[in-house]
Amino acid sequence: MLRGQVKHEVFTMTKPASRIWHIAYLFPHLNDPYWLGCAYGVINEARRLRVAVDIIPAEGYDDLIGQLREMDELVALKKYDAIVLSPISLTGDNLAIRQARKAGIPVFELANDSTSRLLISKVTTSMNGMGVNAARWMIADAQRRGLKAVTVALLPGPADAGWAQGEVQGTLQAIQNAPLPVHVVTIRYGDSERITQTQLAERVLAQYGSHLDYILGCTGCAPAAVLPIRKAHLETHIRVVAYDLTDEIATMLRRGEIVAAGDTRGVSQARVVTDLVVDYLEKRRRRMPDTVLVDLGMVDEQNVGSYPMDMSIAPRNDTPVLSWTPGKVTADRASAIRLPQ
Repeated sequence: MLRGQVKHEVFTMTKPASRIWHIAYLFPHLNDPYWLGCAYGVINEARRLRVAVDIIPAEGYDDLIGQLREMDELVALKKYDAIVLSPISLTGDNLAIRQARKAGIPVFELANDSTSRLLISKVTTSMNGMGVNAARWMIADAQRRGLKAVTVALLPGPADAGWAQGEVQGTLQAIQNAPLPVHVVTIRYGDSERITQTQLAERVLAQYGSHLDYILGCTGCAPAAVLPIRKAHLETHIRVVAYDLTDEIATMLRRGEIVAAGDTRGVSQARVVTDLVVDYLEKRRRRMPDTVLVDLGMVDEQNVGSYPMDMSIAPRNDTPVLSWTPGKVTADRASAIRLPQ
């Protein structure tokens, strides 16, 4: 939902804050490595800027009520100087955003899109571009394989998530002008957690497996398709392309289990939005940007060894931290996060 002029420029990171501001981050969940990467970016930028942060995850993309409840509780606490929201729904959080603004709390957006006009700034990437880039890579790869036509299934994630809609729209846009026929046989939406996506992949393979050339999937969806494909003995025929990058997907790229992945640079997005919050609270900018779109990347077997992963994903074996305050001896660690095996 972009408005106004678009400029392509390098984002200048801000200097440390003059006081300890308190910022809350509302994530949809922490059940896949993408959001763990965002958490890593938030905590490390908070340390650099000397601000206090708390990350509060909902229980998944079917937990809009939970996210709205958390938003209400944050407003009622009167503790936070700003809220950074990663909306579960494109429109479902709008009233909660309005209530926070009425209470005098500025609200920023991270990663997931929203139709609200009351956000101070959004930091995200081109949701449509995620689909376009993945589909274009698939089409070029199909030509390299000598395919005369492509049959593909899409596992984009939750139906109401703006990024999932963007993935699908971008994919369909890219195949319209493809130099060979591309048939999308099914689009299966569902929460991005592992069990749900594994079940969706199994159903897709049961119905279309022998005809499929590719599966395109989100960060939770693409890895979930790998084992079902292997169990169906179709790994030499069906190639998996991920719309975005996580540490798990990077590992699968190195193994050849996933052939390519887009990259929305989640760690960078988290750092940029934290900088914008501090700029706003410190009144450092004459005018806040409506939207900051972080450039997309693309990773495959050709560049996975040299790709700058630190802009996108948390270091391997990083222990997730959900709360940090300058001067506090210990940080609250996420001890009960369900990680993919």
